[in-house]
Amino acid sequence: MHKDQIKGAAKDAKGSVKEGIGKATGNDRLAAEGASERVAGKVQKGVGNLKDAARQALKK
Repeated sequence: MHKDQIKGAAKDAKGSVKEGIGKATGNDRLAAEGASERVAGKVQKGVGNLKDAARQALKK
């Protein structure tokens, strides 16, 4: 597992929590920040997946 996968998953989870709290409290700014952070986490996790796949392909 690549460090980007771990960091991305953590950022995704943190963003989901922020987004949920923002929606629950009616804080649109916090909800938007959370959604943005969640997307950034998914992208970072995807980058980690690509790096991991490339590393696995080179080992073969």
